[in-house]
Amino acid sequence: MAHDLEQLAARVQAMEDREAIKSLKYRYFDACDRKQPERMKECFLPGEVLIDYGRVGSYSSREELAEAFTRMACHEHIVEMHHAQNPLIELQGPDRAQGHWGLYYYMINTRDRNITQLGATYDDEYRKVDGQWLISATRCVVHSTLLMGLEEGMSRILFAGRQAAPELDDPGAQA
Repeated sequence: MAHDLEQLAARVQAMEDREAIKSLKYRYFDACDRKQPERMKECFLPGEVLIDYGRVGSYSSREELAEAFTRMACHEHIVEMHHAQNPLIELQGPDRAQGHWGLYYYMINTRDRNITQLGATYDDEYRKVDGQWLISATRCVVHSTLLMGLEEGMSRILFAGRQAAPELDDPGAQA
């Protein structure tokens, strides 16, 4: 009987940990969409972390990421939507986990009159510190890109494929 209760407690803890990790990732994307760099930063482990966002940049701390996010995305003319999907979370002990996520990203740049739609995946590592799950490493890889230009009453496709050339899709130039 005690063994059954221990197994049940372990299963409940695993479910709670997976839900906490999902909530963490959703908070991260919500903070991005709401242009809240301080709240976004709280989703990451303090100190050194590994953040590889491809063309958007690589960063070694949550402060570096928040600064780049503020510079590139926290503008009225950048309207973003991040949707996480298909989470695969593997617990690797009581305080470590890995996650794989799909991302549907949609951005409207009202100043430059263009739209970017991306499909990507995130591979994350998490650590539980003082009862709270945080991202300790993350890598985002773009798998599909659709760029559209908006003209008077029409849109036109600028690129459709895996990843556009930097001269067509430079996140640093959108600020």
